[in-house]
Amino acid sequence: METAGKKEGAAKGAAAGIRAEGAGKTVIIVGASSGIGYETALRLIGRGFSVVNISRTPCSMQRVKNFAADVTVGNTLEKAVAEAVNAEGGLYALVYSAGYSMAAPVEYADEKDYRYLFEVNYFGALRALKCAVPHLKRRGGRVVFVSSMGGTFPVAFDSFYSSSKAAVDMLAKAAAIELEPYRIRVCSVQPGGTSTGFTFKRKVYGDEENREYAARLKRAAAALANMEQGGLSAGEVARQVVDVICEKHPPLSVRCGAMSKFYAAAKRVLPDRTTQFINKKAYKQ
Repeated sequence: METAGKKEGAAKGAAAGIRAEGAGKTVIIVGASSGIGYETALRLIGRGFSVVNISRTPCSMQRVKNFAADVTVGNTLEKAVAEAVNAEGGLYALVYSAGYSMAAPVEYADEKDYRYLFEVNYFGALRALKCAVPHLKRRGGRVVFVSSMGGTFPVAFDSFYSSSKAAVDMLAKAAAIELEPYRIRVCSVQPGGTSTGFTFKRKVYGDEENREYAARLKRAAAALANMEQGGLSAGEVARQVVDVICEKHPPLSVRCGAMSKFYAAAKRVLPDRTTQFINKKAYKQ
């Protein structure tokens, strides 16, 4: 199994061997310290891009420049984007890969928890977009939101996560219309279950908080964890993100993985009642 150092070394070699397509272009990734964001940074370096990470925790790759920010705190995100662009002399693409998830029943979920989730998943993405656009308008570029198939097929007892990702997908489509005249292409990449540490960072409410929903929530949370850990690798999703950045005419949305494409097709042709039935079975409801 390759270590992170070996993988980064391979990326350096690829970038050094030829004049890669990303030469002279800077990509800011919000959330490149781990998971999909980290793997995206690795692949962008391999294609010759300069990569900047903005997150609370720095990215460990030597060739990634780090700027600290918490997307839920004050204007730290806006300051970090401005500092990064000034340091790099420009911006070609923004990738928003920060995320938060919680397993809780709608009836008993604490307002501070779901407001925090939306601050990270949706409002953070919106704020990153707003502060990147003035820089992208100078020469055109790319914006990629790492979304989720949960925005199309709701995740049982993770309704706030699904709602936030559906909002992100619509933001991408609407922003794409507004920004097209400036040669800025916007896309949401929608993976299904993906094996990362995100599974183990999910906030899962306990039995006392869940009350009469406790047994059902446990089944749903376990099913979701199994889907993720038995699903796509972070690298597979990252390849899709990088392809979108490099394509001349990227799509509005990309579904990652065969199951995601199947579910998206099923959603288009099957009645809502049928897709809800499939979804309940998937989450042991």
